[in-house]
Amino acid sequence: MCGIVGIVGKSNVNQALYDALTVLQHRGQDAAGIVTSHDGRLFLRKDNGLVRDVFHQRHMQRLVGHMGIGHVRYPTAGSSTSAEAQPFYVNSPYGITLAHNGNLTNVEQLAKEIYESDLRHVNTNSDSEVLLNVFAHELAQRGKLQPTEEDVFAAVTDVHNRCVGGYAVVAMVTGYGIVGFRDPHGIRPIVFGQRHTDEGVEYMIASESVSLDVLGFTLIRDLAPGEAVYITEDGKLHTRQCAVAPKLTPCIFEHVYLARPDSIIDGVSVYKARLRMGEKLAEKILRERPEHDIDVVIPIPDTSRTAALELANHLGVKFREGFVKNRYIGRTFIMPGQAARKKSVRQKLNAIELEFRGKNVMLVDDSIVRGTTCKQIIQMAREAGAKNVYFCSAAPAVRYPNVYGIDMPSAHELIAHNRSTQDVADLIGADWLIYQDLPDLIEAVGGGKIKIDQFDCAVFDGKYVTGDVDETYLNKIEQARNDSSKIKTQAVSAIIDLYNN
Repeated sequence: MCGIVGIVGKSNVNQALYDALTVLQHRGQDAAGIVTSHDGRLFLRKDNGLVRDVFHQRHMQRLVGHMGIGHVRYPTAGSSTSAEAQPFYVNSPYGITLAHNGNLTNVEQLAKEIYESDLRHVNTNSDSEVLLNVFAHELAQRGKLQPTEEDVFAAVTDVHNRCVGGYAVVAMVTGYGIVGFRDPHGIRPIVFGQRHTDEGVEYMIASESVSLDVLGFTLIRDLAPGEAVYITEDGKLHTRQCAVAPKLTPCIFEHVYLARPDSIIDGVSVYKARLRMGEKLAEKILRERPEHDIDVVIPIPDTSRTAALELANHLGVKFREGFVKNRYIGRTFIMPGQAARKKSVRQKLNAIELEFRGKNVMLVDDSIVRGTTCKQIIQMAREAGAKNVYFCSAAPAVRYPNVYGIDMPSAHELIAHNRSTQDVADLIGADWLIYQDLPDLIEAVGGGKIKIDQFDCAVFDGKYVTGDVDETYLNKIEQARNDSSKIKTQAVSAIIDLYNN
């Protein structure tokens, strides 16, 4: 889960890129970067940290140029050192920078090809740098002193032929333009839009439509799976389908948790999808316990609030805000080490006793991943005086790891993996646990005006849409993602950063 943006403007785009990244900050809090192009030169600033901490006035003043790309990151493939911050750069051909959201499932094969056949060197463990070198190599194969849109689209076609996985990309070819493209399954989101100024039309490519809204751009549309958009430095827009057999199978977890509610993804309002999730949950509760004794519905801030409100409305039960959130604590499911997660939950939320004392409380969360957070929240509700604590998940049970760009835990760390609903309820300490049914989630997200026939629901059903994920691959990511590996990697990274500084 990362955020990407690219802008071709009529004046300096540094402030617009910065503003867009702050809107996309929810997609990555580990690192941020911006690169701009002016008179054939590149100006780059990237580092670990939030957008507001990475970019100071002195950095912004150096980021000159009316064309640039930006990125906010949290770790997917690779470690979390500052060397992994994006955008990445290669000087041949032309000077290309690239920012990527997603994950390549055939990265080991590609890295070998890059070294042995393409004769290119990769300097980090990031699959994004691998993807950049594949794109750069394919563009170099055109053999042109000045690349045309035909050359760019041909290179993207070759990228699709070589790369497997989920990827949404923005890349800047120095002095020529910005290209955005999406994998042939459309797993990760990417949109583009325009705004009119006195100097002419400006274009923007981004992960979510909300970043266009905030900057005054009008959404044109989502990129189709396999499609590429190329905007030349002088502001000419070109689009092309670059995949042989594209099929739209977007990640359904974007609507559950990742995206902002004010975004529109593949024509579907995230806000309305979450409202429908609440409706479906209410219907299931009424089927299973028509004589329920729920006194109050309380969301676990912030993502579940929309679904919880609609659930309460359909049940005819009071909706109350029972937790106050400290907004300066990061998302817990990406934090390494169980001890760190336990500490952060207590720092992140505080219960309002008035809303719990003597009541049968239905807590609503967007999903249950490790179970660490909800277990502590249920305990907090009991300490605040709740009579009974019920727990509701707007998503089905998360039983399998994500391999397309969300750094979820390995399978054995997922609380629902190989466990029944009652097993999970017992482990988290809930008096009653209810999960959303997968068909209901699919209908909730795909039930708008624009129909999506198939979603990537692999975290729920274990069916990976790219068709190349087997037990061997899952065992490899299990080893890479377990907590002990993360802690060891980050400790080594900290020592390296200390030495370099």
